[in-house]
Amino acid sequence: MSRRTNFFKSIDWWMVAIYLILVVCGWICIYGASYNFEDSMFFDFNYRYGKQLLWIGMALLIGGFILLLDCEMYSVFAYGIYAIFIVLLLVTLVVAPDIKGSRSWLVLGPVSLQPAEFAKTATCLALARLMSSYGFQLNRLKDALWVALVILLPTAIIILQNETGSALVYLALSIVLYREGMPGIFLFVGFVAVVFFIVAIKFGTESVIPDCPTESYGIFLVLLLALIVHLPLLTIYQGDSTYCRYMFFAGVVTFGVGLILHLGFGLPVPFTYLAYGLMAVCIIFLIYRGMHAWRISYVWVAGFLLMSAVYANTADYVFDRILQPHQQTRIEVTLGMLNDPKKSGYNVNQSKIAIGSGGFLGKGFLNGTQTKLKYVPEQDTDFIFCTVGEEHGFVGCLVVMGLYLVLLLRLIYRAEKQKLTFNRIYGYCVAAIIFFHLAINVGMVSGLTPVIGIPLPFFSYGGSSLWGFTILLFIFIRIDAGTKEYGLSGRDS
Repeated sequence: MSRRTNFFKSIDWWMVAIYLILVVCGWICIYGASYNFEDSMFFDFNYRYGKQLLWIGMALLIGGFILLLDCEMYSVFAYGIYAIFIVLLLVTLVVAPDIKGSRSWLVLGPVSLQPAEFAKTATCLALARLMSSYGFQLNRLKDALWVALVILLPTAIIILQNETGSALVYLALSIVLYREGMPGIFLFVGFVAVVFFIVAIKFGTESVIPDCPTESYGIFLVLLLALIVHLPLLTIYQGDSTYCRYMFFAGVVTFGVGLILHLGFGLPVPFTYLAYGLMAVCIIFLIYRGMHAWRISYVWVAGFLLMSAVYANTADYVFDRILQPHQQTRIEVTLGMLNDPKKSGYNVNQSKIAIGSGGFLGKGFLNGTQTKLKYVPEQDTDFIFCTVGEEHGFVGCLVVMGLYLVLLLRLIYRAEKQKLTFNRIYGYCVAAIIFFHLAINVGMVSGLTPVIGIPLPFFSYGGSSLWGFTILLFIFIRIDAGTKEYGLSGRDS
């Protein structure tokens, strides 16, 4: 009896309470988005709010069942669970019907399940098991390749299912790798790559010099940004402030003279080629300096400049040849390159209208005009947050975001309290995935990020999403309870 008492005391009821509040608030918004004035029965399973109650009831049963299992089994069976879901993803790719261009749903009679939602948990467990194994070192090439395989294998299969949004979620696990010792330069380079891609696409069709198509403004800006960024990189990792001062001066003089010749004398100065020339000088000098002083950091920075130049010239190829037409359109709408509020930009435009019309306190529950008149497609799934903004206003959005913030902070706090590596890594994986979903979902309904079709955790309609996030969270609650109940949980092998 005392052990069972200790077990219930060891559960983090703060996380459970926040989970329940989010689920209830999500159902209220789903009810508001799919409510029919002619039929107001809560348990009408002909409507989504009735079905969601069923999904919520089953999610609570799943969460309770997870809490009753032995906390060590998640570490012991991590690889097996991962293998099962990799096979399931492959089977889904073959047998799943084409639904809106995606082959990611298994149809089992009246129920449809999306294995990709559950594969996130399996990947987090496998990653935590791998990185907590005896002798693992993230800075060792072999171990780093295993980590990459664990993350990229489900990502690649989900991309083949034409679910790019779900696949991008796995990139959030790079936050976990950073916590476990991955150099911050990798995250920085990833961020820079995104910025360079946006700049190259946004300004790729413009010319630095009018009537000179070879002078791409997008490529020039990427080269210029790379030249600017490599200076603080070298200062931080090598401390060579002398080189930075000289190169900064050389850049100012080069482009300053070019501007004078172009603006003052009307000469067609090839600014893009000036940037190429200055970058070539920097690369040659950095390689020479690195070989002369036996400092690999110089060579790495030279490689960054070289790859930036290659990246600037291949971004348009990736955009035109690799991305699908609907993905190109969504990016163009987000970047303001395409203004089509009646077609490609309709969802986001109506979503922003709904959020903006809510004002400070909102229009009130069931009083949202955008919501009631069904102006926003997918309003109870991917665009559920606009219902919060319209009916409950800025205050409602602030409360919902505050709940997510408290949950994320609580996850990080409890992850840091874990005594074993497996538990800590898994806790950070949970926080990273929830954070990514939250940031992208709120960003896309606000027009800040492209629409990639990922749900808001615990809020959006759907059994697969709710069950997947419930399993993801409650496994951590269980292993965290084990830490407080026994002093240890999980095992590092």
